[in-house]
Amino acid sequence: MFRSHQLKIKILFGLSDAVLTAAAFEIAYALRKSLPFQHNFFLPPDTKALLLGFSVLAWVTVGYWLNVNARIDSARIRTILRECLRQVAYSSIALVLFLVFGHALENQQLARGFLALFIVSSWFFLASFRIATRNLVPLLGSGTQRHVLIVGLGPRAERLARNLETYHEQGIRVTGFLAPPGDPSGPSIPDPSGQSYPVFPAGDLRALMSKHVIDEIHFAVDTEKLASLEEIFLWCDEEGVCSRIAVDFFPHVNSSVALERLGATPLLTFSAAPDDEALLLAKRAIDLALAVSLGIGLSPLILAAAVMIRLTSRGPVVFRQVRCGLNGRTFTLYKFRSMVIDAEERLSEVKHLSNREIVTKIPNDPRLTRVGKWLRRFSIDELPQLFNVLRGDMSIVGPRPAVPSEVAQYQRWQRRRLRMRPGLTSLWAVEGRDNVDFEKWMRLDMQYIDNWSLSLDARIILRTIPQVLSGRAS
Repeated sequence: MFRSHQLKIKILFGLSDAVLTAAAFEIAYALRKSLPFQHNFFLPPDTKALLLGFSVLAWVTVGYWLNVNARIDSARIRTILRECLRQVAYSSIALVLFLVFGHALENQQLARGFLALFIVSSWFFLASFRIATRNLVPLLGSGTQRHVLIVGLGPRAERLARNLETYHEQGIRVTGFLAPPGDPSGPSIPDPSGQSYPVFPAGDLRALMSKHVIDEIHFAVDTEKLASLEEIFLWCDEEGVCSRIAVDFFPHVNSSVALERLGATPLLTFSAAPDDEALLLAKRAIDLALAVSLGIGLSPLILAAAVMIRLTSRGPVVFRQVRCGLNGRTFTLYKFRSMVIDAEERLSEVKHLSNREIVTKIPNDPRLTRVGKWLRRFSIDELPQLFNVLRGDMSIVGPRPAVPSEVAQYQRWQRRRLRMRPGLTSLWAVEGRDNVDFEKWMRLDMQYIDNWSLSLDARIILRTIPQVLSGRAS
């Protein structure tokens, strides 16, 4: 449906999430107070208000972040239950962290029963409400019918009409077709339901508007005919009629479409990579926070690795290499040196051992030092890349950075992986890494770019941790 309708659904379900979360909180609080436990449970009014406000904010924010209400009208019950569980799980983690680090409750032991009741009841309320109301979602847009006139004839216009008719329950009505100047207007065009759409000549538009209610005019014509429709565009602008242009004639199968403005110039924008500036800013903030936290927390390990490299082999502690970053920009990548000092010069001697054609990947590479084997096994050699993250060359999660010689061999569709900042870990890394061939590796990167979200980043990070600790990430 139109983005405005989707936004309305998100707002309404966001408000319902807030009300249901508050109700679950109050019910859990009342139940916990009435249960005959050894200790009485009571929260001061200011503490209770703080916890209630934070809980409502967390539950609604996480729900919006995970986009749990997307396509809720077509979702299966099992899917709704799973999405509600994800929302409550993430929100509960935020609440527990708030309790621990904010010291909102003086006695944590007394709060356990209340927290358990609150978490379970909130999941039950959210899931029950969404299951009960999912069939009512189409009715949210049907308060006022919206009559649409389609400018254009032919397969594209007919395809748009069929698409609009699928939202009949939400109030969309196709009034008919308007033949562009120079196209003959026929009596009618049949639709799949057995009815027919009338076809009007372009010159009858003003008379048509006086006889029929027209809320929107949609243009579905070839690009070369847009110039001949300038008068109709201007008329829509003067009359205040909402007009839309179907841009399915552009061969952009992966791109999202948006309208931008540069001063007074409107720009129709196609983007085949994430371009939501607010979410990308949040991703950058998370990168900085994690890079600083990991750098400080792992500083003893970083220092120990540097000392071991210095004591066991000749050469610098840190290895530097030029890699390709966002949109092909080159940068210097930093790693702990895990190979002998002349590894680059000896590449020709061992390249035939590589199990990949484009990317050089040699099992049990003889150039590895004794310490280097362990550094790679537990990905300790990649810790200096936290500095790359701080500099903005890399992200915590993203496609792995490639060397320029590899990028030069990419097919055209594979170069799209450069449209996102490279990362320390990736979807490819958690889906099998060395067991994944180059073709699937590239497609996993495309899958990550096409489906990117902050929640996807979080899932990849959580899946990376056990792989690193077990030594399976090398």
